[in-house]
Amino acid sequence: MTAKAPAPAPAPAPAARTDERLVKTSPLKKLMGRPELGSVVGAIAVFLFFSFVADSFLQANSLATVLYAASTLGIMAVPVALLMIGGEFDLSAGVLVTTSALVSSMFSYQMTANVWVGVGVSLLVTLAIGVFNGVMLTRTDPPSFIITLGTFLMLTGMNLGFTKLISGTVSTKSIADMEGFSSAKDVFASTITVGGVDFKITILWWLGLILIATWILLRTRVGNWIFAVGGGEDAARAVGVPVAKTKIGLYMGVAFGAWISGQHLLFSYDTVQSGEGVGNELIYIVAAVIGGCLITGGYGSAVGAAVGALIFGMVSKGIVFAEWNSDWFKFFLGVMLLLATLLNHWVRKRAEATK
Repeated sequence: MTAKAPAPAPAPAPAARTDERLVKTSPLKKLMGRPELGSVVGAIAVFLFFSFVADSFLQANSLATVLYAASTLGIMAVPVALLMIGGEFDLSAGVLVTTSALVSSMFSYQMTANVWVGVGVSLLVTLAIGVFNGVMLTRTDPPSFIITLGTFLMLTGMNLGFTKLISGTVSTKSIADMEGFSSAKDVFASTITVGGVDFKITILWWLGLILIATWILLRTRVGNWIFAVGGGEDAARAVGVPVAKTKIGLYMGVAFGAWISGQHLLFSYDTVQSGEGVGNELIYIVAAVIGGCLITGGYGSAVGAAVGALIFGMVSKGIVFAEWNSDWFKFFLGVMLLLATLLNHWVRKRAEATK
């Protein structure tokens, strides 16, 4: 009798594939994946440091001064961060603030109009410059570094040339006695007293921009477009992302921030020096990088850029409160940039390893 061969065992059923979007992620992993984590850690360290070395740092008025310094930088750092997430730079952002203030002041003074007319014209001109940067980038081959460097040089020369041509000096004429000045100052440069402590209204502008930018990045289709364009322009275009419109919109966002900052500059002092703003564009970029934005694009957050601006405010004013030589400020800023970059890199690697 011939023995029958045993029937082959049935093949094991394939394991059910789990949708990665439904996989529960621990709070720690979520925290490690946030781009602003490194900047928050750095901000806490800077706060504790100056709390010990500067006796007056923790006073309410001192903290209000720190917030004011952070807000004047943060108003620009937030839209610059969005632009960097989209993979681009704007080296004209610093002088664009001055251009915005000059247009508003000189138009109002020369046309003897209500200063709100000058404010409106300034908004249109500033946004037009943002559109110019975006269109030049999307319609030509040079990178944003070259294009916005050219805009930087043109605006620097125009700021000085037009101011001397119209005013005869390097600064604008005072518009403090013109109609609408006091109401415009209330909007752009007023002081709000809370509990006996004076806070500048720029802090509210700054917080508003943070909320709007964060909502755009995390809750809208435009935010997905920004990350996609920064991660890879060709891949983004292949899946239907309107790359050109997205980049033009980002440059208009930077221009809008420059308009707010320019009006604050004008209505804080009622005159504007034509040479102001040169070099500030690098500080905006530093704040964004400290906040976790990558130079290569596709990664970062508005909150991180705001924290980077806060670190800048704490260091710039903390040095004064500690009665140190302010000549060392740029040195500390460079150290912070390097340390923040290394910390952000470490945090990102840890986040990738835990996925």
